[in-house]
Amino acid sequence: MTIEASHGRPLVGVVCDRFFVGEHDLHSAKHSYVRALMSGANVNPVLIPATRDIDAFDGYLDAVSGLLFPGGASNVEAHRYGGHAADDMHVDPDRDHVALTLMQGAAARGMPMLAICRGFQEMNVAFGGTLHTDIHASGHSVDHLEDLSDDLPTRYRYRHEVEIAPAGILSTLAHAPHVRVNSLHRQGAAALAPRLVVEARAPDGLVEAFRVGEHAFALGVQWHPEAMLEDDALSRALFEAFGASCRRYRHATQRTAAHRKA
Repeated sequence: MTIEASHGRPLVGVVCDRFFVGEHDLHSAKHSYVRALMSGANVNPVLIPATRDIDAFDGYLDAVSGLLFPGGASNVEAHRYGGHAADDMHVDPDRDHVALTLMQGAAARGMPMLAICRGFQEMNVAFGGTLHTDIHASGHSVDHLEDLSDDLPTRYRYRHEVEIAPAGILSTLAHAPHVRVNSLHRQGAAALAPRLVVEARAPDGLVEAFRVGEHAFALGVQWHPEAMLEDDALSRALFEAFGASCRRYRHATQRTAAHRKA
């Protein structure tokens, strides 16, 4: 029996949002991300709370073989990238604290990461990039907007096309130079962090996917593959590739630990 088989599926951490429902202070992640990890990536998700009370992250990083940074209703605080907050900007400083610190720690270890929507924006900020507070005010297309009058399945259908960069992770998975995506966001990448390499762009030039250079699998996408896992080939391939990378990472770390004990 292999090391991997004897221990079951790898654990993947999912960073929560923190918000209030009435007087109740909650930490949560949408079930669509949990389902995509279990059925698409074949891993077991564990939720990581969003709280500034956490000041030591090595225990979390030691316990998991990958990290998912999901979308969320809030925005990264503008002061973290030298921007100016809009009056109506909803923020989650607790999530910023946890997500940005975990990203930097995971990158130092070579741990697999998948960052989606808000997570994509966090990844750019974590490594020194900046964001457009409002992409539409910055001259980008209205195709990125979410129409809250639509029902949920309609909202998460294809919004626009992206051009896939050659010789990247997505080009290997998509097998096509262009794909349709369900991209819904107000903020977006402005100046790209130096460590990041473009994986896809929208027709208006906005970066819609990137990877951390010289990292086996650390990918950010602005769209929502978790919502289209059943009927979109790239979405399924993306989660399968992330899961495979997590299994390779776990196997490598277990082998290293076994050698140290020998």
